[in-house]
Amino acid sequence: MLDNKLGITDPVELARIEEKLSKKKALELFESGSLDELDAGTFEALARIHQHLFEEIYDFAGKMRNVNLAKGNFRFASVMYLEAALKIIERMPQSTYDEIIEKYVEMNIAHPFREGNGRSARIWIDLMLKKELHQVIDWSKVDKDDYLLAMERSPIKDIEIKHILKKALTDETHNRELYMKVIDASYYYEGYTMYKVEEL
Repeated sequence: MLDNKLGITDPVELARIEEKLSKKKALELFESGSLDELDAGTFEALARIHQHLFEEIYDFAGKMRNVNLAKGNFRFASVMYLEAALKIIERMPQSTYDEIIEKYVEMNIAHPFREGNGRSARIWIDLMLKKELHQVIDWSKVDKDDYLLAMERSPIKDIEIKHILKKALTDETHNRELYMKVIDASYYYEGYTMYKVEEL
């Protein structure tokens, strides 16, 4: 159970409130135009997205995690090397579709936040695609199960996730409904019982 600003102690209730509030905050980002002011592809942009989405819920919003995380048999980047890893990822090229997806995969491996990585990173990848290619992903065309399996396999082989997301590209970069699919609960896999946590 994550400590939260709302004093919620039931994980199911916390997940429900978190979804509701993060959707509201995601819409604010879109409608205010502040997303377009971020430096696409940087960790600072990702951190600002994360902070905005979760600042009403968690003290750690926008801050690098201070615990090691694993999901299943996969361990995300160690806290000891996280800051260095983020600097390397930030310097990765992002001028082509393949480069952007590769950068997205590496950021998923880094998993810089205690919670909310998936939602924040999907907004982040769309920001890169919009800036570099004038396209975004229509997440309503991305099958949830195919996406999750492809992301699990992406650290070894990223061809699947590249194929799945490429089929869902659209030039409707200012479509509010498409944008809101990025934060849809059916696409995140960050359940509270899914992580193994090692306190430092």
